Amino acid sequence: MYTRNRHSFDFLLVILVTVLVVFGIVAISSATRTNIYGFRGESVNQIIWFLTGLILMLFAAFIDYHFICGLWIPIYVVNITLLVIVLIFGSGDGVSRWIFGLQPSEFAKIFIIICLAKFIDKSREKIDNISVLCSVAVLTAVPFVLIKVQPSLSASMVILAIALIMVFCGGLNKTYILICLGVIIPVGIILFIDIMSEEHIILSKFLDSYQISRLVAFLSTDTASTDPTLYQTKNSIWAIGSGGLRGKGLYNGTINQLNYLPESHNDFIFSVIGEEFGFLGCMGVLILLFSIISKCIFIGIGAADNLGRLISCGVAGMIAFQAFVNIGVATGVLPNTGKPLPFVSYGGSSLWVNMIGIGLVINVGMNKQKSMFEG
Repeated sequence: MYTRNRHSFDFLLVILVTVLVVFGIVAISSATRTNIYGFRGESVNQIIWFLTGLILMLFAAFIDYHFICGLWIPIYVVNITLLVIVLIFGSGDGVSRWIFGLQPSEFAKIFIIICLAKFIDKSREKIDNISVLCSVAVLTAVPFVLIKVQPSLSASMVILAIALIMVFCGGLNKTYILICLGVIIPVGIILFIDIMSEEHIILSKFLDSYQISRLVAFLSTDTASTDPTLYQTKNSIWAIGSGGLRGKGLYNGTINQLNYLPESHNDFIFSVIGEEFGFLGCMGVLILLFSIISKCIFIGIGAADNLGRLISCGVAGMIAFQAFVNIGVATGVLPNTGKPLPFVSYGGSSLWVNMIGIGLVINVGMNKQKSMFEG
């Protein structure tokens, strides 16, 4: 039996998220040059999305997560339906990702956390059973494939990362983990050899040509390469490096202000922060993200039940993986792929989903096991 303690509402987690979002809005205002064009468009939209996101977060926090997860089958059906609809009627620049101004691929992340948390919790006594693992694989594979064909490889990889993290947190036997590593390592070597070849026989069956070219350019040892796929990454690294310790100051980032960094308000917002707020600004963002992720993990550790633990770990994994990919791309550690920085990058769907995730974690933290002395 469980009891909800509203006094356990985690205000600190809300404050951390709010500070990070506000800092993101400031960076977005610079990336969209509000000092020249005035306060408009993206900055205003982000403020509206943040305020409405707070409402969504509160809904997620105060509707018992046991009730929400009890609807996991309808939620999964809605998830797949939206992903199919966006493929048929969606809009975008040569892709199908948006419908009514929203990205179903973003909402698929929180949907898959809810669905897998409930399914894995129901199967916790037999998580090592092959049939259970195959079921988790199928539940994950359907949205993964539908998102990848939009195409949105980065979003589909987040779905896969969430699933792997939640299965691990569900108590998967270490033997299976070692077996997976035993398969992944040789497969990785084979794929690396295929990338370095000219034909790309294997990768061409799974990736589009532009995705393969990004990988090839990333692994190239030619630092003077003029490959256009490296344009954003090189300028991003220059922007971060030129910021030094304290940065050039708000609206004073030359690479940003002179528009040498495409998508600076979204995928490369970390570069804007590095150029204008310097190393200290970047560290501030990293500390806030680390604090949010840590809070999610600690709430999960202290959760009243396995379901709450899985939800918290899923949300923590979602935020951590996206932050790692975004910052990795901005610093040249990873090949270029479009992935927003949680709570910081411009985008309503991404911000809403992350704030709903935080709401669910707060929800978990408010549930406590009922004492035998309580009536």
